[in-house]
Amino acid sequence: MRVCLASTSPARLMLLRQAGIEPLTLSPDVDEDAVAVAATAERGADLPPEELVLLLARAKAADVARRLTEEGAFDGLVIGGDSMFALAGRVYGKPYTPEEATRRWQEMRGATGILHSGHSVYRVSPGAELVEATAVAAASVTFAEDIADEEIAAYVASGEPLLVAGAFTVDSLGGAFITRVDGDPSTVVGMSLSTIRRLAGQLGVRWTDLWS
Repeated sequence: MRVCLASTSPARLMLLRQAGIEPLTLSPDVDEDAVAVAATAERGADLPPEELVLLLARAKAADVARRLTEEGAFDGLVIGGDSMFALAGRVYGKPYTPEEATRRWQEMRGATGILHSGHSVYRVSPGAELVEATAVAAASVTFAEDIADEEIAAYVASGEPLLVAGAFTVDSLGGAFITRVDGDPSTVVGMSLSTIRRLAGQLGVRWTDLWS
């Protein structure tokens, strides 16, 4: 049983490899900002993070699943995901700039937020219609109170937090600044493996059949 990860995220690829799965990776052709803006316009209000991450995960997985279906040779699962971090009523994606990453870490110091992760899994078979299963997972993350400004500056200077949701990682340099995670830890890394396993089961696929 083949697996295609609809993402170029190194963290998500690492998670699947650590779980015994060596996936094909394809970058989805999805304008995430445009999808979010369209959904907000249709709703007339911002979508809550749990809805937005699922919307984006579904868009990414659907794009890749359609492309593989058109090629006609792929038989397996397509996995798409998206993550956002919510703190004190605000939703944070990737900070992109050192200034924004620094501001966020100063706000996160000593606080607890929620990492929301959307998951979309498609069963793709030659000659068959696409079948999808979806879910959202969440994990709370608590940051140390005693993080010094100098530590924040050094972490931001490393470049690691600039291109990750919430401006932090739990499995690399940022892990030392996190004191507690409640929920599936892999959710904070990039996607919930236990959730992906459950969705695969809903599509009639045993998790162990995905092992390389």
